[in-house]
Amino acid sequence: MNVTETLSQGLKREFQVVLNATDLKSRLDGELQNLQGKAKINGFRPGKVPVGHLRRLYGRSVMADVVQNAVNEANQKIIADNALKLAFEPQIKFPENKDEIEAAMEAKGDLAFTVALEVLPKIEVVDVSDVALEKPVTEVPEADVDAALERMASQNRSFESKKDGAKAAKGDRVLISFTGTLEGKPFDGGTGSEIPLELGAGQFIPGFEEQLEGVKKGEQRTVSVTFPENYTATHLAGKPAEFAVTVDDVQAPGELKIDDELAKGFGMESLDALKTAIREQIGREFGEQSRRKVKKALLDALDGKYSFELPPTLVEQEFAAVWSQVEADMKNANKTFADEDTTEDEARAEYRRIAERRVRLGLVLAEIGEQAKVQISDDEVTQALIARARQFPGQEKEVWEFYRKNPQALAEIRAPIFEEKVVDHLLGQVKVSDKSVSREALFADDEEEATAEAKPKAAKAKKTKKAATEAADEASA
Repeated sequence: MNVTETLSQGLKREFQVVLNATDLKSRLDGELQNLQGKAKINGFRPGKVPVGHLRRLYGRSVMADVVQNAVNEANQKIIADNALKLAFEPQIKFPENKDEIEAAMEAKGDLAFTVALEVLPKIEVVDVSDVALEKPVTEVPEADVDAALERMASQNRSFESKKDGAKAAKGDRVLISFTGTLEGKPFDGGTGSEIPLELGAGQFIPGFEEQLEGVKKGEQRTVSVTFPENYTATHLAGKPAEFAVTVDDVQAPGELKIDDELAKGFGMESLDALKTAIREQIGREFGEQSRRKVKKALLDALDGKYSFELPPTLVEQEFAAVWSQVEADMKNANKTFADEDTTEDEARAEYRRIAERRVRLGLVLAEIGEQAKVQISDDEVTQALIARARQFPGQEKEVWEFYRKNPQALAEIRAPIFEEKVVDHLLGQVKVSDKSVSREALFADDEEEATAEAKPKAAKAKKTKKAATEAADEASA
Protein backbone atom coordinates (compact mmCIF):
# COMPACT_ATOMS: atom_id res chain seq x y z
CA MET A 1 0.00 0.00 0.00
CA ASN A 2 1.45 3.33 -1.10
CA VAL A 3 0.10 6.50 0.59
CA THR A 4 0.98 9.99 -0.68
CA GLU A 5 -0.29 13.32 0.67
CA THR A 6 -1.61 15.39 -2.24
CA LEU A 7 -3.23 18.34 -0.43
CA SER A 8 -2.57 20.21 2.80
CA GLN A 9 -4.60 23.40 2.79
CA GLY A 10 -5.81 24.86 6.06
CA LEU A 11 -7.72 22.08 7.79
CA LYS A 12 -8.21 20.08 4.61
CA ARG A 13 -6.03 17.12 3.74
CA GLU A 14 -6.07 14.71 0.80
CA PHE A 15 -4.11 11.50 0.33
CA GLN A 16 -3.65 9.28 -2.70
CA VAL A 17 -3.69 5.58 -1.83
CA VAL A 18 -2.52 2.95 -4.34
CA LEU A 19 -2.99 -0.80 -3.89
CA ASN A 20 -1.06 -2.61 -6.62
CA ALA A 21 -2.55 -5.63 -8.35
CA THR A 22 -0.10 -8.02 -6.66
CA ASP A 23 -1.21 -6.82 -3.22
CA LEU A 24 -4.87 -7.11 -4.19
CA LYS A 25 -4.37 -10.67 -5.44
CA SER A 26 -2.48 -11.64 -2.29
CA ARG A 27 -5.22 -10.27 -0.07
CA LEU A 28 -7.92 -11.95 -2.16
CA ASP A 29 -6.12 -15.32 -2.08
CA GLY A 30 -5.77 -15.07 1.68
CA GLU A 31 -9.47 -14.40 2.16
CA LEU A 32 -10.42 -17.26 -0.20
CA GLN A 33 -8.17 -19.66 1.67
CA ASN A 34 -9.88 -18.66 4.93
CA LEU A 35 -13.22 -19.24 3.23
CA GLN A 36 -12.10 -22.65 1.94
CA GLY A 37 -11.96 -24.09 5.45
CA LYS A 38 -15.52 -22.95 6.19
CA ALA A 39 -17.37 -23.35 2.89
CA LYS A 40 -20.00 -26.09 2.55
CA ILE A 41 -20.87 -26.69 -1.10
CA ASN A 42 -22.74 -29.65 -2.52
CA GLY A 43 -20.41 -32.13 -4.27
CA PHE A 44 -17.38 -31.21 -2.19
CA ARG A 45 -16.19 -32.44 1.17
CA PRO A 46 -15.94 -29.76 3.90
CA GLY A 47 -12.69 -27.86 3.54
CA LYS A 48 -11.94 -29.40 0.12
CA VAL A 49 -13.64 -26.91 -2.21
CA PRO A 50 -11.02 -25.78 -4.78
CA VAL A 51 -9.95 -22.16 -4.38
CA GLY A 52 -10.56 -21.60 -8.12
CA HIS A 53 -14.18 -22.70 -7.69
CA LEU A 54 -14.61 -20.37 -4.71
CA ARG A 55 -13.10 -17.56 -6.76
CA ARG A 56 -15.72 -18.10 -9.50
CA LEU A 57 -18.58 -18.23 -6.97
CA TYR A 58 -17.56 -15.60 -4.45
CA GLY A 59 -14.57 -13.78 -5.89
CA ARG A 60 -16.32 -10.48 -6.50
CA SER A 61 -18.03 -10.25 -3.12
CA VAL A 62 -14.82 -11.30 -1.33
CA MET A 63 -12.87 -8.68 -3.29
CA ALA A 64 -15.40 -6.04 -2.16
CA ASP A 65 -14.55 -6.99 1.43
CA VAL A 66 -10.85 -6.84 0.58
CA VAL A 67 -11.23 -3.30 -0.77
CA GLN A 68 -13.27 -2.17 2.27
CA ASN A 69 -10.67 -3.59 4.63
CA ALA A 70 -7.93 -1.88 2.65
CA VAL A 71 -9.77 1.44 2.86
CA ASN A 72 -10.11 1.08 6.64
CA GLU A 73 -6.46 0.15 6.92
CA ALA A 74 -5.44 3.16 4.83
CA ASN A 75 -7.56 5.51 6.97
CA GLN A 76 -6.02 4.21 10.17
CA LYS A 77 -2.49 4.49 8.73
CA ILE A 78 -3.07 8.07 7.55
CA ILE A 79 -4.45 9.15 10.92
CA ALA A 80 -1.73 7.41 12.94
CA ASP A 81 1.23 8.41 10.74
CA ASN A 82 0.18 12.07 10.64
CA ALA A 83 -1.21 12.34 14.20
CA LEU A 84 -4.47 13.77 12.94
CA LYS A 85 -7.68 14.50 14.84
CA LEU A 86 -10.60 14.29 12.45
CA ALA A 87 -13.59 16.62 12.38
CA PHE A 88 -15.52 14.12 10.23
CA GLU A 89 -15.27 10.63 8.84
CA PRO A 90 -12.88 10.38 5.86
CA GLN A 91 -14.44 10.81 2.43
CA ILE A 92 -13.34 8.17 -0.07
CA LYS A 93 -13.33 8.81 -3.80
CA PHE A 94 -12.75 5.91 -6.20
CA PRO A 95 -11.78 6.27 -9.87
CA GLU A 96 -14.61 7.17 -12.26
CA ASN A 97 -13.12 4.95 -14.98
CA LYS A 98 -15.17 1.72 -14.88
CA ASP A 99 -12.50 -0.28 -16.70
CA GLU A 100 -9.98 0.65 -14.02
CA ILE A 101 -12.38 -0.48 -11.29
CA GLU A 102 -13.15 -3.73 -13.08
CA ALA A 103 -9.46 -4.52 -13.50
CA ALA A 104 -8.87 -3.92 -9.78
CA MET A 105 -11.85 -6.13 -8.83
CA GLU A 106 -10.27 -8.93 -10.87
CA ALA A 107 -6.86 -8.24 -9.25
CA LYS A 108 -5.51 -7.51 -12.71
CA GLY A 109 -4.84 -3.82 -12.17
CA ASP A 110 -3.87 -1.37 -9.43
CA LEU A 111 -6.58 0.31 -7.32
CA ALA A 112 -6.02 3.99 -6.65
CA PHE A 113 -8.38 6.07 -4.51
CA THR A 114 -8.40 9.42 -2.75
CA VAL A 115 -8.98 9.96 0.98
CA ALA A 116 -10.24 13.49 1.77
CA LEU A 117 -10.09 14.62 5.39
CA GLU A 118 -11.14 17.62 7.42
CA VAL A 119 -9.08 17.84 10.61
CA LEU A 120 -9.53 19.63 13.88
CA PRO A 121 -7.29 22.64 14.51
CA LYS A 122 -4.52 22.47 17.07
CA ILE A 123 -5.64 24.53 20.05
CA GLU A 124 -3.19 25.93 22.57
CA VAL A 125 -5.01 26.23 25.89
CA VAL A 126 -4.52 29.75 27.26
CA ASP A 127 -4.23 30.97 30.84
CA VAL A 128 -7.54 32.31 32.22
CA SER A 129 -6.35 33.34 35.68
CA ASP A 130 -6.65 37.01 34.64
CA VAL A 131 -10.39 36.63 33.93
CA ALA A 132 -12.62 38.25 36.55
CA LEU A 133 -16.33 37.46 36.56
CA GLU A 134 -19.27 38.69 38.61
CA LYS A 135 -21.83 36.12 39.67
CA PRO A 136 -25.25 37.66 40.27
CA VAL A 137 -26.89 36.32 43.42
CA THR A 138 -30.35 37.05 44.82
CA GLU A 139 -32.05 36.29 48.11
CA VAL A 140 -35.52 34.81 47.73
CA PRO A 141 -38.02 37.64 48.42
CA GLU A 142 -40.85 36.74 50.78
CA ALA A 143 -43.16 38.35 48.26
CA ASP A 144 -42.26 35.59 45.78
CA VAL A 145 -43.07 32.92 48.36
CA ASP A 146 -46.40 34.62 49.15
CA ALA A 147 -47.24 34.94 45.45
CA ALA A 148 -46.53 31.24 44.91
CA LEU A 149 -48.75 30.35 47.86
CA GLU A 150 -51.55 32.47 46.46
CA ARG A 151 -51.27 30.80 43.05
CA MET A 152 -51.36 27.36 44.63
CA ALA A 153 -54.34 28.27 46.77
CA SER A 154 -56.12 29.84 43.80
CA GLN A 155 -55.57 26.77 41.64
CA ASN A 156 -56.92 24.49 44.35
CA ARG A 157 -59.83 26.48 45.73
CA SER A 158 -63.34 25.23 45.27
CA PHE A 159 -66.16 26.81 43.26
CA GLU A 160 -69.84 26.68 44.15
CA SER A 161 -72.81 27.19 41.85
CA LYS A 162 -74.46 30.59 42.07
CA LYS A 163 -78.18 31.00 42.47
CA ASP A 164 -80.27 30.67 39.31
CA GLY A 165 -80.33 33.96 37.46
CA ALA A 166 -77.03 35.16 38.90
CA LYS A 167 -74.66 36.76 36.41
CA ALA A 168 -71.07 35.68 35.84
CA ALA A 169 -68.43 38.24 36.83
CA LYS A 170 -64.67 38.37 36.44
CA GLY A 171 -63.18 35.79 38.79
CA ASP A 172 -66.19 33.51 38.51
CA ARG A 173 -66.00 30.16 36.74
CA VAL A 174 -68.44 29.14 34.03
CA LEU A 175 -69.01 25.65 32.63
CA ILE A 176 -69.61 26.02 28.92
CA SER A 177 -70.35 23.87 25.91
CA PHE A 178 -69.52 25.36 22.53
CA THR A 179 -69.19 24.82 18.80
CA GLY A 180 -66.80 26.97 16.81
CA THR A 181 -67.09 27.80 13.12
CA LEU A 182 -64.89 29.38 10.46
CA GLU A 183 -66.90 31.00 7.68
CA GLY A 184 -69.93 29.10 8.94
CA LYS A 185 -68.23 25.68 8.97
CA PRO A 186 -67.15 23.72 12.10
CA PHE A 187 -63.40 23.07 12.45
CA ASP A 188 -61.31 20.44 14.22
CA GLY A 189 -60.79 21.21 17.89
CA GLY A 190 -63.54 23.83 17.89
CA THR A 191 -66.04 21.97 20.08
CA GLY A 192 -66.19 21.31 23.81
CA SER A 193 -68.65 20.12 26.45
CA GLU A 194 -68.90 21.41 30.03
CA ILE A 195 -65.49 23.05 29.85
CA PRO A 196 -64.55 25.01 33.00
CA LEU A 197 -63.42 28.56 32.26
CA GLU A 198 -62.37 31.10 34.88
CA LEU A 199 -63.26 34.55 33.62
CA GLY A 200 -60.29 36.90 33.59
CA ALA A 201 -57.71 34.11 33.81
CA GLY A 202 -56.70 34.47 30.15
CA GLN A 203 -57.10 30.77 29.40
CA PHE A 204 -58.89 31.12 26.06
CA ILE A 205 -58.42 33.16 22.90
CA PRO A 206 -58.09 36.92 23.63
CA GLY A 207 -61.55 38.48 23.79
CA PHE A 208 -63.39 35.21 24.45
CA GLU A 209 -63.72 35.47 28.23
CA GLU A 210 -64.70 39.14 28.24
CA GLN A 211 -67.73 38.38 26.07
CA LEU A 212 -69.02 35.90 28.65
CA GLU A 213 -69.08 38.36 31.54
CA GLY A 214 -72.68 38.86 32.62
CA VAL A 215 -74.01 35.52 31.30
CA LYS A 216 -76.47 33.41 33.28
CA LYS A 217 -76.88 29.66 33.65
CA GLY A 218 -78.70 28.24 30.61
CA GLU A 219 -77.99 31.30 28.45
CA GLN A 220 -76.78 30.94 24.88
CA ARG A 221 -74.43 33.49 23.43
CA THR A 222 -72.43 33.92 20.22
CA VAL A 223 -68.79 34.86 20.81
CA SER A 224 -66.82 36.40 17.95
CA VAL A 225 -63.01 36.32 18.13
CA THR A 226 -59.94 36.35 15.89
CA PHE A 227 -57.22 33.80 16.45
CA PRO A 228 -53.79 35.36 17.16
CA GLU A 229 -51.35 35.57 14.27
CA ASN A 230 -48.92 33.32 16.18
CA TYR A 231 -51.54 30.74 17.15
CA THR A 232 -50.01 27.26 17.43
CA ALA A 233 -52.55 25.73 15.02
CA THR A 234 -51.33 27.44 11.85
CA HIS A 235 -54.54 26.68 9.91
CA LEU A 236 -56.40 28.91 12.41
CA ALA A 237 -53.79 31.65 12.91
CA GLY A 238 -55.13 35.12 12.18
CA LYS A 239 -58.61 33.91 11.17
CA PRO A 240 -61.92 35.19 12.55
CA ALA A 241 -64.21 32.61 14.18
CA GLU A 242 -67.58 32.41 15.90
CA PHE A 243 -68.47 30.21 18.86
CA ALA A 244 -72.03 29.24 19.74
CA VAL A 245 -71.76 29.00 23.52
CA THR A 246 -74.19 27.44 25.99
CA VAL A 247 -73.64 28.26 29.67
CA ASP A 248 -74.10 25.07 31.67
CA ASP A 249 -73.36 26.64 35.06
CA VAL A 250 -72.10 29.80 36.74
CA GLN A 251 -69.91 29.27 39.81
CA ALA A 252 -68.45 31.62 42.39
CA PRO A 253 -64.99 31.03 43.85
CA GLY A 254 -64.73 29.79 47.39
CA GLU A 255 -62.65 31.48 50.06
CA LEU A 256 -58.95 31.62 49.31
CA LYS A 257 -57.42 29.73 52.23
CA ILE A 258 -53.70 29.64 52.89
CA ASP A 259 -53.32 27.38 55.90
CA ASP A 260 -52.11 24.01 57.11
CA GLU A 261 -54.89 22.24 55.21
CA LEU A 262 -53.63 23.70 51.94
CA ALA A 263 -50.13 22.45 52.79
CA LYS A 264 -51.43 18.96 53.57
CA GLY A 265 -53.08 18.89 50.13
CA PHE A 266 -49.55 19.17 48.71
CA GLY A 267 -48.13 16.48 50.97
CA MET A 268 -46.61 18.86 53.53
CA GLU A 269 -47.07 18.64 57.29
CA SER A 270 -47.72 22.34 57.79
CA LEU A 271 -47.90 25.72 56.12
CA ASP A 272 -44.39 26.53 57.38
CA ALA A 273 -43.07 23.34 55.76
CA LEU A 274 -44.76 24.29 52.48
CA LYS A 275 -43.24 27.77 52.64
CA THR A 276 -39.80 26.25 53.20
CA ALA A 277 -40.23 23.92 50.20
CA ILE A 278 -41.37 26.84 48.01
CA ARG A 279 -38.46 28.98 49.18
CA GLU A 280 -35.99 26.19 48.39
CA GLN A 281 -37.51 25.65 44.95
CA ILE A 282 -37.33 29.34 44.10
CA GLY A 283 -33.77 29.37 45.44
CA ARG A 284 -32.85 26.55 43.07
CA GLU A 285 -34.37 28.49 40.16
CA PHE A 286 -32.39 31.57 41.16
CA GLY A 287 -29.23 29.46 41.45
CA GLU A 288 -29.76 27.98 37.98
CA GLN A 289 -30.23 31.46 36.50
CA SER A 290 -27.15 32.72 38.35
CA ARG A 291 -25.20 29.78 36.95
CA ARG A 292 -26.42 30.52 33.42
CA LYS A 293 -25.30 34.13 33.67
CA VAL A 294 -21.84 33.44 35.04
CA LYS A 295 -21.41 30.64 32.48
CA LYS A 296 -22.40 33.05 29.70
CA ALA A 297 -19.83 35.56 30.99
CA LEU A 298 -17.19 32.81 31.09
CA LEU A 299 -17.93 31.73 27.53
CA ASP A 300 -17.78 35.36 26.38
CA ALA A 301 -14.33 35.62 27.96
CA LEU A 302 -13.18 32.40 26.29
CA ASP A 303 -14.54 33.54 22.95
CA GLY A 304 -12.41 36.67 23.24
CA LYS A 305 -9.25 34.70 24.03
CA TYR A 306 -9.33 32.18 21.19
CA SER A 307 -9.05 32.69 17.47
CA PHE A 308 -8.31 29.83 15.09
CA GLU A 309 -9.46 28.35 11.81
CA LEU A 310 -12.70 26.40 12.08
CA PRO A 311 -13.57 23.19 10.21
CA PRO A 312 -15.80 24.55 7.41
CA THR A 313 -18.07 21.51 7.26
CA LEU A 314 -18.63 21.65 11.02
CA VAL A 315 -19.59 25.32 10.75
CA GLU A 316 -21.95 24.58 7.87
CA GLN A 317 -23.69 21.86 9.86
CA GLU A 318 -24.10 24.11 12.89
CA PHE A 319 -25.34 26.99 10.76
CA ALA A 320 -27.85 24.72 9.04
CA ALA A 321 -29.21 23.64 12.44
CA VAL A 322 -29.42 27.22 13.73
CA TRP A 323 -30.94 28.58 10.53
CA SER A 324 -33.52 25.80 10.39
CA GLN A 325 -34.69 26.79 13.87
CA VAL A 326 -34.79 30.47 12.91
CA GLU A 327 -36.97 29.73 9.88
CA ALA A 328 -39.27 27.48 11.90
CA ASP A 329 -39.68 30.13 14.62
CA MET A 330 -40.45 32.84 12.08
CA LYS A 331 -42.95 30.62 10.30
CA ASN A 332 -44.71 29.78 13.57
CA ALA A 333 -44.81 33.48 14.48
CA ASN A 334 -45.99 34.33 10.95
CA LYS A 335 -43.25 36.95 10.65
CA THR A 336 -40.82 38.05 7.97
CA PHE A 337 -37.31 39.43 8.21
CA ALA A 338 -38.74 42.86 7.44
CA ASP A 339 -40.88 42.56 10.56
CA GLU A 340 -37.64 42.16 12.51
CA ASP A 341 -36.14 45.26 10.87
CA THR A 342 -33.53 43.24 9.00
CA THR A 343 -32.99 41.35 5.75
CA GLU A 344 -32.44 37.67 5.14
CA ASP A 345 -28.82 38.31 4.12
CA GLU A 346 -28.14 40.30 7.31
CA ALA A 347 -29.82 37.62 9.42
CA ARG A 348 -27.84 34.85 7.73
CA ALA A 349 -24.57 36.68 8.38
CA GLU A 350 -25.48 37.20 12.04
CA TYR A 351 -26.51 33.61 12.63
CA ARG A 352 -23.44 32.33 10.82
CA ARG A 353 -21.34 34.25 13.35
CA ILE A 354 -23.36 32.56 16.10
CA ALA A 355 -22.71 29.14 14.50
CA GLU A 356 -19.00 29.94 14.33
CA ARG A 357 -19.00 30.94 18.00
CA ARG A 358 -20.73 27.70 18.91
CA VAL A 359 -18.20 25.59 17.01
CA ARG A 360 -15.25 27.56 18.40
CA LEU A 361 -16.40 27.24 22.01
CA GLY A 362 -17.24 23.59 21.55
CA LEU A 363 -13.72 22.84 20.33
CA VAL A 364 -12.16 24.94 23.08
CA LEU A 365 -14.15 23.25 25.85
CA ALA A 366 -13.40 19.83 24.39
CA GLU A 367 -9.64 20.55 24.34
CA ILE A 368 -9.64 22.01 27.85
CA GLY A 369 -11.61 19.03 29.13
CA GLU A 370 -9.24 16.58 27.46
CA GLN A 371 -6.14 18.26 28.87
CA ALA A 372 -7.74 18.51 32.32
CA LYS A 373 -8.66 14.82 32.09
CA VAL A 374 -12.32 15.52 32.82
CA GLN A 375 -14.11 12.21 33.30
CA ILE A 376 -17.79 11.27 33.29
CA SER A 377 -18.82 8.37 35.48
CA ASP A 378 -21.29 5.70 34.43
CA ASP A 379 -23.47 6.74 37.36
CA GLU A 380 -23.65 10.33 36.07
CA VAL A 381 -24.76 9.10 32.65
CA THR A 382 -27.29 6.75 34.22
CA GLN A 383 -28.81 9.53 36.33
CA ALA A 384 -29.05 11.82 33.29
CA LEU A 385 -30.63 9.02 31.28
CA ILE A 386 -33.19 8.38 34.03
CA ALA A 387 -34.06 12.08 34.02
CA ARG A 388 -34.50 12.02 30.23
CA ALA A 389 -36.71 8.90 30.38
CA ARG A 390 -38.93 10.55 32.99
CA GLN A 391 -39.74 13.25 30.48
CA PHE A 392 -41.78 10.63 28.58
CA PRO A 393 -44.30 9.18 31.07
CA GLY A 394 -45.42 5.69 30.08
CA GLN A 395 -42.54 5.31 27.62
CA GLU A 396 -39.64 5.19 30.06
CA LYS A 397 -38.53 1.68 29.09
CA GLU A 398 -38.58 2.43 25.36
CA VAL A 399 -36.60 5.65 25.86
CA TRP A 400 -34.07 3.85 28.06
CA GLU A 401 -33.55 1.09 25.49
CA PHE A 402 -33.27 3.58 22.63
CA TYR A 403 -30.37 5.43 24.26
CA ARG A 404 -28.68 2.27 25.45
CA LYS A 405 -28.70 0.81 21.93
CA ASN A 406 -27.65 4.02 20.13
CA PRO A 407 -24.14 5.23 21.02
CA GLN A 408 -24.63 8.48 19.09
CA ALA A 409 -27.82 9.28 21.00
CA LEU A 410 -26.13 8.38 24.28
CA ALA A 411 -23.32 10.79 23.38
CA GLU A 412 -25.95 13.55 23.38
CA ILE A 413 -26.65 12.65 27.01
CA ARG A 414 -22.96 12.72 27.92
CA ALA A 415 -22.13 16.01 26.16
CA PRO A 416 -23.95 18.41 28.55
CA ILE A 417 -22.48 16.60 31.57
CA PHE A 418 -18.99 16.96 30.12
CA GLU A 419 -19.58 20.64 29.32
CA GLU A 420 -20.75 21.50 32.83
CA LYS A 421 -17.77 19.73 34.38
CA VAL A 422 -15.39 21.67 32.12
CA VAL A 423 -17.16 24.90 33.06
CA ASP A 424 -16.73 23.99 36.75
CA HIS A 425 -13.03 23.36 36.08
CA LEU A 426 -12.66 26.78 34.46
CA LEU A 427 -14.64 28.59 37.16
CA GLY A 428 -12.10 27.22 39.59
CA GLN A 429 -9.32 28.96 37.63
CA VAL A 430 -10.88 32.40 37.10
CA LYS A 431 -11.74 35.04 39.68
CA VAL A 432 -15.45 34.90 40.56
CA SER A 433 -17.04 37.40 42.94
CA ASP A 434 -20.66 37.43 44.05
CA LYS A 435 -22.75 40.46 43.24
CA SER A 436 -26.07 40.95 45.01
CA VAL A 437 -28.80 41.91 42.56
CA SER A 438 -32.57 42.16 42.57
CA ARG A 439 -34.77 39.41 41.24
CA GLU A 440 -35.58 41.61 38.23
CA ALA A 441 -31.91 42.18 37.48
CA LEU A 442 -31.14 38.47 37.81
CA PHE A 443 -33.65 37.59 35.12
CA ALA A 444 -33.16 40.73 33.03
CA ASP A 445 -31.72 40.59 29.53
CA ASP A 446 -28.29 42.07 30.24
CA GLU A 447 -27.63 43.12 26.62
CA GLU A 448 -31.06 44.72 26.37
CA GLU A 449 -30.36 46.44 29.70
CA ALA A 450 -27.04 47.76 28.42
CA THR A 451 -28.67 49.20 25.30
CA ALA A 452 -31.83 50.54 26.94
CA GLU A 453 -31.27 53.96 25.40
CA ALA A 454 -30.33 52.67 21.97
CA LYS A 455 -32.64 52.84 18.98
CA PRO A 456 -35.44 50.22 18.92
CA LYS A 457 -33.99 48.49 15.88
CA ALA A 458 -30.61 48.02 17.55
CA ALA A 459 -32.19 46.80 20.78
CA LYS A 460 -34.30 44.28 18.90
CA ALA A 461 -31.32 43.02 16.95
CA LYS A 462 -29.28 42.59 20.13
CA LYS A 463 -32.12 40.78 21.87
CA THR A 464 -32.52 38.36 18.97
CA LYS A 465 -28.79 37.76 18.78
CA LYS A 466 -28.49 37.23 22.53
CA ALA A 467 -31.31 34.71 22.63
CA ALA A 468 -29.76 32.68 19.83
CA THR A 469 -26.26 33.00 21.30
CA GLU A 470 -27.41 31.75 24.70
CA ALA A 471 -29.21 28.84 23.05
CA ALA A 472 -26.02 28.01 21.17
CA ASP A 473 -23.93 28.26 24.33
CA GLU A 474 -26.20 25.74 26.06
CA ALA A 475 -25.00 23.11 23.57
CA SER A 476 -21.55 24.38 22.72
CA ALA A 477 -19.61 21.26 23.74
